Amino acid sequence: MAQLYPITVHWRQEQRTIRLDVPEGEYILRSFEAQGQPLPFSCRNGCCTACAVRILAGEIDQRESLGLSKDVRSKGYGLLCVARALGPLEVETQDEDEVYDLQFGRFFGRGKVRAGLPLDDE
Repeated sequence: MAQLYPITVHWRQEQRTIRLDVPEGEYILRSFEAQGQPLPFSCRNGCCTACAVRILAGEIDQRESLGLSKDVRSKGYGLLCVARALGPLEVETQDEDEVYDLQFGRFFGRGKVRAGLPLDDE
């Protein structure tokens, strides 16, 4: 029988906290849904930032996370749709725009873009 890990999600946007036990090896998002507590998500493939969280305590395995760079992950962010807890875990939901900006902000807002390269203002 799989070990159960206590997972605490502070859902900032809903101003509530959810605590559930998630079986070892299961995706956190999927387990919460199966237990009647759906969380924010969009793609379910680790490619967007709709289910992004900041890890407050504990660790996750998120090797399938394509939507976050190693740099952003090293700052304590994760994607619950492709995250598996490695033990007890406490996380806080993030605003999608905030995480998206951390991930992609350096590429946007720098003037006109052609073929992926900024042009000098003329």
